[in-house]
Amino acid sequence: MVDHSTTRPIAERSGAIAVQIIHKSLIRETLKMFTIVLVGAMSIYLVVDFFEKIDDFLESAVPISEALIFFLFRLPLIVVQVTPVGVLLAVLLVLGLMARNNEVVALQSGGISTYYLLKPLLVLGLAFGLCLFFFAEVVVPITMAKANYIWKVKVKSKEQLASFRQKDIWIKGHRAIYHIAYFNPVDNSISGVTFNFFDDKFNMAKRIDAKKGIYEDGQWLLHDCVEQIRLKNGSYQVAYPSQRILRIDLAPENLKTLVKTSEEMSFNELSTYIEKIKQEGYDPTPYQVDWQAKLAFPSVCLVMTLMGTAIALRKRKGEGLATGVAYGIGVAFCYWVLYGFCLSLGYNGVLRPFVAAWLTNTIFVLLGIVMLFHSGASPQ
Repeated sequence: MVDHSTTRPIAERSGAIAVQIIHKSLIRETLKMFTIVLVGAMSIYLVVDFFEKIDDFLESAVPISEALIFFLFRLPLIVVQVTPVGVLLAVLLVLGLMARNNEVVALQSGGISTYYLLKPLLVLGLAFGLCLFFFAEVVVPITMAKANYIWKVKVKSKEQLASFRQKDIWIKGHRAIYHIAYFNPVDNSISGVTFNFFDDKFNMAKRIDAKKGIYEDGQWLLHDCVEQIRLKNGSYQVAYPSQRILRIDLAPENLKTLVKTSEEMSFNELSTYIEKIKQEGYDPTPYQVDWQAKLAFPSVCLVMTLMGTAIALRKRKGEGLATGVAYGIGVAFCYWVLYGFCLSLGYNGVLRPFVAAWLTNTIFVLLGIVMLFHSGASPQ
């Protein structure tokens, strides 16, 4: 007679070893496929970016070596932007190939459920997310600051007439010095502004202080103003208009190229900036949305892992691997459109910053879970 009490533990150990082997193989193949997809996507991105910007480099007579350094500094940002799509396609291709070769059916027949296939992929997605957060937090702010300097100063020949000190922007214009306490890039408004105008001997000719300014039709509409005009006798005439229209050589596009963007700031730096904006009494909503997005974006790797698994394991007759890849690209496109739309709603105050940054992830996680159950997946 066979002693089943002895054979059962041996069978269980053999099954555990088999699962470990499958997990390692799945992770290895996914990493291999991810590398291929990432290199391919980055190459396409760089080629498009190169042909889009090379004319500007040539017109500004910037050396080729400087152009190569510019694109090198942009690589970390490209990696961050491409990684989620690379994770999605890598998971989809690996599981899609396994499904086409009936390996998934064979594993399920052997008692290995979809849950055991999903588990190592989710761990891998979490690892990708942590790496993405590190890259976006540590590497991208440094490299993008250097890339933007090359582009704005050397290529576009914009003189550094402004200094960014977290809460103050100083700009030197033609016989004028502008001070802006806060610039909101969403509605093109400025707050806490002072415009100093000088004569040809650099004597103060006029000064305008305003609580807020909005750019409309090529001019600034200032609110709650204090206007001081220097008279010929050296005294100043003071007026307090509620509104004042001002035409100067300064547009929101100039401010956007001069101030530091959220992608150039680290997580802690952005947090400090938000607190300073609050203390000054200005609206920090756009930067609060970006702060939440810095947390939400890395988790997209987990979302794409779940969606890739759900798409690959769909049971549809007549659908091949190419169809699955097309579905994956469509899902990635829909994700970015919805993500950008939610962020724009957050910037405009329609959604709270937390909701604006995390809503897309929540929707796609729920969609992925529904698709997994619909495909017959079971956690058992």
